[in-house]
Amino acid sequence: MKEKEIEIFRKLNGQLEGLYDEMSALSKKTPTDAINKFKLKFVNQLLLEINALLNDEYKPFTEFIKFEEDDLPTNSDVVLMLSQYLNCMEKLRDDNIALDDEGDWCWVINKKMSDIQTSPPKKI
Repeated sequence: MKEKEIEIFRKLNGQLEGLYDEMSALSKKTPTDAINKFKLKFVNQLLLEINALLNDEYKPFTEFIKFEEDDLPTNSDVVLMLSQYLNCMEKLRDDNIALDDEGDWCWVINKKMSDIQTSPPKKI
């Protein structure tokens, strides 16, 4: 990864986690209700940006790009897909971080250890 991609990753991953938390709470209350168009607009916008970062190598499903606006998905459908994207974002991160000589987890940029610290992988 490049430093700019790491910046984009951090922004999108934060947005994805926040959206997942909000949609999960909504899904627990009304799982089979359709998401409204306002929320769907932002879900789709985020998915398109994440798809560009993940490319085909890391995307959860190669055929899935975004939700259809004419066929509104349910809250639980959105949560299902957002959780898949969270896992794929973590896989991308895991593949691009390593322990430095001091025992800190850092991003690897162009196959070289950077000084940009991150949290440990979620699944070791």
